[in-house]
Amino acid sequence: MRLRYKTIWLSDIHLGTRDCKAEYLLDFLNHIECESLYLVGDIIDFWKLKSGWHWLKLHSDVVFAVLKLAQNGTRVIYIPGNHDEILRDYIGNSVQGIEILENDIYQSLNGQSYLVLHGDEYDGVVCNNKWLAYLGTYAYDALLLINRWFNLFRRKCGFPYWSLSAHIKHSVKNAVNFIYQFESVLALEAKKKGVDGIICGHIHHAVIRNIDDTLTYCNTGDWVESCTALTEDLNGNSP
Repeated sequence: MRLRYKTIWLSDIHLGTRDCKAEYLLDFLNHIECESLYLVGDIIDFWKLKSGWHWLKLHSDVVFAVLKLAQNGTRVIYIPGNHDEILRDYIGNSVQGIEILENDIYQSLNGQSYLVLHGDEYDGVVCNNKWLAYLGTYAYDALLLINRWFNLFRRKCGFPYWSLSAHIKHSVKNAVNFIYQFESVLALEAKKKGVDGIICGHIHHAVIRNIDDTLTYCNTGDWVESCTALTEDLNGNSP
C-alpha cells in the first residue's frame, strides 16, 4: 500500500557518503505517491569525491526510484545545495524529467506561500569562509564516525539507536546559537519576499515552528541521522 501526498520535500540525503541512510529512504520512496517531489539540496555529496567516495548499489537504487517517480508523472524539482553546487550550472534546465531550479515559491492548498531553497546561501560560514565550512564538514564526519561505533556498542548491549552526534550538536551553545541565527536570517528573507513561510534544509535540524506568529519556518532535516521528510497531504495539512 502506498501513502498518497500532494507534495513531499527531502533534503540532505548525502548520497555517496558512508552515513547516508539510503536503505530507509528507498523504503520510504517505494511506499509513497505524490504530485510533486522537491529535492532541497545536498542530495548527492560531490564534496566527498575529493576525500572518499562511498557509493553503494542502494545509492543508485534511490536515484532510480526518484527517476521512476518522474517518469510516472510526479513533478520532481531539484534545488541544489552547497554539497551538490556543481548542479547549479544547470539551473533552468530539465534532466531526465527533473527540473533544476535555484529556488521556488510553493503555493499550498490552504493558500499559504512558501519560499523553497536549500539555505546555504544564508549561512555566513559557507558564503564567506568556505575553508571553515569544509573544516566543519570534517568535524561532523568525525562525530558521525564516533556515532557509528557508539551505536554498534549499544546494539550489542541490547539498547536502541541513539544519536550521540545529534545530542552533541544540539547541546553545544555555539551550535544552538547558529541554528537560531540561521532560522532568523531565513525568516527575514521570507518576509522580504512577501511569503508566509520558508522551507529549507542545510543544517540537518528537522523542525516546523512559527516565528513571530507571522511566518512558518520548516526545515526538512536529513537522511544521515533524523531520516525526516516534510509533506503536504491531499487535504492541505502541513506545511
